[in-house]
Amino acid sequence: MLFLQFLLLAVLLPGGDNADAAPEHVSFHVIQTASFANQSWAQCHGSGWLDELQTHGWDHESNTISFLHTWSKGNFSNKEFLYLNVLFRAYSIGLIQDIQARASQYSVEYPFEVQMNAGCELHSGESPKSFFQVAFEGADLLSFQNTTWVPSPDCGSWAQSVCDLLNQYEGIKETVHTLLRSTCPRFLLGLLDSGKMYLHRQVRPEAWLSSRPSLGSGRLLLVCHVSGFYPKPVWATWMRNEEEQLGTEYSDILPNADGTWYLQVTLDVASEEAASLSCRVRHSSLGGQDIILYWGHHFSMNWIALVVVVVILVILIVLVLRFKKHCSYQDIL
Repeated sequence: MLFLQFLLLAVLLPGGDNADAAPEHVSFHVIQTASFANQSWAQCHGSGWLDELQTHGWDHESNTISFLHTWSKGNFSNKEFLYLNVLFRAYSIGLIQDIQARASQYSVEYPFEVQMNAGCELHSGESPKSFFQVAFEGADLLSFQNTTWVPSPDCGSWAQSVCDLLNQYEGIKETVHTLLRSTCPRFLLGLLDSGKMYLHRQVRPEAWLSSRPSLGSGRLLLVCHVSGFYPKPVWATWMRNEEEQLGTEYSDILPNADGTWYLQVTLDVASEEAASLSCRVRHSSLGGQDIILYWGHHFSMNWIALVVVVVILVILIVLVLRFKKHCSYQDIL
């Protein structure tokens, strides 16, 4: 049934009337980090993510799920979220208490962190997949596979002991299995449907150039900044005429606070070779019209802008002086 719903959703989404527009892969996952400072102090941080977009948080003051977008509830009712909220709160409290109670048994030294990543994935043409992974201090510890907790390879006997303990709780395993195999895919489909206007929006990038001295003598590090674009896929590079420049380096594509993305593209060149270079940016929001910024024009436009500003300031100063002179003349009369 979930597989049929996924195929139907691919058609209903904007532009989904052809196979190319259907999403090939999408996931929803919950990340939780439990930090233990000592035997008496611990805190859990949680968040929910639709691929790389954060959709949910955890309010420590009220111990409730927080919704970061108007569509973050998907198609779930308040009653369903109330149940999930109670479940997550009980899980967080129980997790902290159990770990603190058994830390000494496994000779764990404070401070330490336990990380959890759990969720589901939808792949075009395939049935939903789920995952639940637990790490200790950033290293894989155990995972939930089918209906059983399994230790990660090379984790030692204590990981097996933890799994043996967890596998005794049949009720918890059944709940985890239901959340992963049924609740999560259904919620993911609802998120895609309720958030389709936001998720399928097109935001044009802004681009500008800058430079700074390079480590080598007589060289420049040219930087092409591309920011504010959505969706994430973007193409940008330094070019000379129509030839892409070897040595171009790319930063990670990083998120902005408003949900758009940012990229830096850099090139180390000799100062005298910079004038004929350009940065070209290609994005789905541009309708096939690439942004092209020329390095020589970059400086020309800066000088033009500076001249315009100076002229405007001079005009304003002249007008102010004339106005004051006129007022003084009227006072004398």
